[in-house]
Amino acid sequence: MGRRRGAVTLAALLLLAAPVVAQQQERLPVLVPLTGFVALEGTSQKNGALLAVNAIQDVKLKPEVLDTASTPEAAVTAWERSFAGGTPVAIVGPILGTQMLALLPLAQERKVPLLTVSGTARLGDFGNPWFFRFFPSDATVKVAHARYVVEKLGAKRPAIIYQSTAYGQSGHDQLVKTFAELKTPPVLEESVGTTVNDLSPALLRAKAAGADVLVLHLHAASTVLAVRQARQLLPDVPIVAGSAMHQPATAALLEPAELRNVCAETASSPISAGTPEMRAFLDAYRAAYKSDPDAYAAAQYDAVQMLAHILKDLGAKATPETVRARLASDTYRGIAGTYRSDGKGNMAHDAEIICYDGKDRVPRIEAHY
Repeated sequence: MGRRRGAVTLAALLLLAAPVVAQQQERLPVLVPLTGFVALEGTSQKNGALLAVNAIQDVKLKPEVLDTASTPEAAVTAWERSFAGGTPVAIVGPILGTQMLALLPLAQERKVPLLTVSGTARLGDFGNPWFFRFFPSDATVKVAHARYVVEKLGAKRPAIIYQSTAYGQSGHDQLVKTFAELKTPPVLEESVGTTVNDLSPALLRAKAAGADVLVLHLHAASTVLAVRQARQLLPDVPIVAGSAMHQPATAALLEPAELRNVCAETASSPISAGTPEMRAFLDAYRAAYKSDPDAYAAAQYDAVQMLAHILKDLGAKATPETVRARLASDTYRGIAGTYRSDGKGNMAHDAEIICYDGKDRVPRIEAHY
């Protein structure tokens, strides 16, 4: 018996010592805004992509992170740089809508799948077969946003304050459309730039208009400013904000008391850890980045995981075209939801409303749409 056990041990050692056939390594350019007014969102997107790469065992991906800053020109420059090592099978595109608008025709020209978490609604309206969005578009989340305001809060006089970017305009248009369908027209529609550092004039106009709820669709920095100043000028008016508010990095800039009676729309809330899979993702993210993840990180994680699943299945047959075809037809269950293209590249179709109670910075999931 001892002789046999020794033989098994020797065989195991020989297997360990045998040369390992190297997996084919696929380049994955990750184009995200790491500087500028959407740096918080871009960093989350990058972290989600890299966490997925590190968790994948069956496919070898080589991420190449490129900063797209905050302009379309910077995104195009990063795009061109991503082809320096050859044509990749797919590219992670930036969260900023104006940058995605600049990259869409380039993706079609180069015939490379572009995976993003940008919410700008009209990105899916161009019929670009190389576009794949893993975060619900404004056509989904803004409907949930408006419905919660009217159906759950019972508000009659919403005031909309939105960013003057493509993202802000997209959300504003869908909010106005949905409020009209709900027969609850806004009493105020106020556009603000990303460099505006005092939102009190807009808030005072909302107060003068008799607003019974503030509906925000702003990037992270402007969201923090709006909530802080609203708590001083309209302390008892509820706030239902855009997805920037669900970010732990955004909530960290506000005191828990300032978050009382504040809600937000989002695709998911990893910090709320509603499922075992999301709890595992939350723990892994915290271990890797010493911070809390948001829905952008979770969605980008799922996007890269779906890509890896397809690459494993395709093996040597993986090309930009075969990957595109599978992204367009496959269904994939991720940590934040189930993804399937609607024919326009919109892969995610659910939204959640999360709310803070003013005692801490961890929101509860209030509604699912």
